Amino acid sequence: MGMTDPMNVGEQLAATVPMVRTLQLEFVRTDPECAVLRLPDQPAFHNHVGGPHAGAMFTLGESASGAIALAAFGDQLSRALPLPVRAETAYRKVATGEITATATLGRPVADVVAELDSGQRPEFPVEVEITRPDGEVAGTMTVVWTLKPHRD
Repeated sequence: MGMTDPMNVGEQLAATVPMVRTLQLEFVRTDPECAVLRLPDQPAFHNHVGGPHAGAMFTLGESASGAIALAAFGDQLSRALPLPVRAETAYRKVATGEITATATLGRPVADVVAELDSGQRPEFPVEVEITRPDGEVAGTMTVVWTLKPHRD
């Protein structure tokens, strides 16, 4: 099944991004339509109010955005490298316990690949929602990614 297999994407990110291993992120779902990652409740990554630190929340959300980028564009890795360009984060409620990030692509895969095919360096937004165990939204992110073509 290639890059759309959850273990392949998760294993690849864990192997290449040390913070994924450090935070012990769990890959619940990774496919081109949706990526869901979970950050277990770990006191070592708590803030002053006993919930996950904002930096840990950011890493969870950014990692979810990377997982969907790999799942959606893994078949383009031979010619382009997915890279985050910028991110905007909003912390909405105090996060507590285990938190979950759900990422969705903001543009159709075919449109992004068509731009790459035409010689451009496409950008695409990934929307991320971070929820608490009670279902309340603790934070939201928009991470803009690019497919950077390999140059000789």
